[in-house]
Amino acid sequence: MATRDIVTDLVNLTHPLPDPLGADADDDQLDGWDAWTREVVQDRERHEQSLRESWDHVDDYDPLLDEISAARAAMVAAEKRMRLLIAYGREFVQPRPYKLDDLARACGMSISGVRTAYDDKEIAEAARLTGAKLHRRTIWPPESEGASR
Repeated sequence: MATRDIVTDLVNLTHPLPDPLGADADDDQLDGWDAWTREVVQDRERHEQSLRESWDHVDDYDPLLDEISAARAAMVAAEKRMRLLIAYGREFVQPRPYKLDDLARACGMSISGVRTAYDDKEIAEAARLTGAKLHRRTIWPPESEGASR
């Protein structure tokens, strides 16, 4: 009975090959697909090599748990990015902020979820990253007093 290679399976799950184009694809589409496929194949090879080296050289390394942890870290980073974007859309865009219902649709939240998705910390971070000036309200406590979440 053959056993499955977990590393190969993880590479297939995290870097799937692009689906083939239909018979009606033109030359430009085929060229783009070929370039994209080559890039994905290179990413797959690098990822597989990294997983195998870690498995061979790191004590107690589990490639599946490592992939799950990496997916979780990416999800947390995406959630942070979304909070910053919502804060920017509500607090910095002029002449009017984005409507709550438009933002709710875009991020898959309820209006009340959007309203509470960010706080002074995200507002301050959006201001720092963009250099935009806050027009709608004052952040409390001021950063100099150590605003914390």
